[in-house]
Amino acid sequence: MMNPSQNVDTLAALAEVIESRKGMDPQNSYVARLFHEGDDTMLQKVGEEAVEFILAGKSMDSEHLVAEAADVWFHMLVFLSQRGLGPNDILNELNRREGLSGLDEKASRDPA
Repeated sequence: MMNPSQNVDTLAALAEVIESRKGMDPQNSYVARLFHEGDDTMLQKVGEEAVEFILAGKSMDSEHLVAEAADVWFHMLVFLSQRGLGPNDILNELNRREGLSGLDEKASRDPA
C-alpha cells in the first residue's frame, strides 16, 4: 500500500497528464476529446461515472467499487482542469475542513 505522500504524488502526476493532453488531437486522446467537446460532455461523464459508482456500491464487489470511484475521480479531475483547478485545490479544502464537525461545516456554507 502506498503512503499518503505517494497518493498525492499520483494525483499530481495524473493532473499533469491531463494538462498535457489539453492541446492534443481529439482523435488521438480521450482526454483531448473531452476538452474538445466541452463542459457539458465532461459533466455528463462525471454524472455517468457517479451513477456507476452508486450501482457498484450496491454490490458487494469492492474491486468494482474502487474501479468506479477511480473513474469518478478521473473525470472530476478533467473537469477541474477545465476550470483551472486541480487536486491541490480539493486537498486544501479538505485540510481546511479538518477538525470541523461535519454539521458545523455544512451550516457555515452559503445557502446558495
